[in-house]
Amino acid sequence: MDGNYLIPANANRGRLILGYFRGIDLFIFLFGVLVSFILLIIFQDEMDNTWIAVATLIPVGICLLLVLPIPYQHNVLVLLQAIYNFYFVNQQKYKWRGWCFKDGEIRK
Repeated sequence: MDGNYLIPANANRGRLILGYFRGIDLFIFLFGVLVSFILLIIFQDEMDNTWIAVATLIPVGICLLLVLPIPYQHNVLVLLQAIYNFYFVNQQKYKWRGWCFKDGEIRK
């Protein structure tokens, strides 16, 4: 190929755990599992109430949704970080400076 190399789109998957997860992703998920497990131990006598049973599983559910892989992004957490950075951190204002406008008025 004359020194030209084609890198496949999934080349970075080799650096991920199981091809999908970063270390922080697994930490977030395991933290959610730990919190839910602690809540299950605390409220084990009240598990006959459906609302309490669902409330104890909410932390693991939220963490699972954050690390869920989605197309065109790595996962939901990375997508939320990109949205936050785009709208709140790196917000740029572009001023129109064209050849036909001067201070918002058309030149004659």
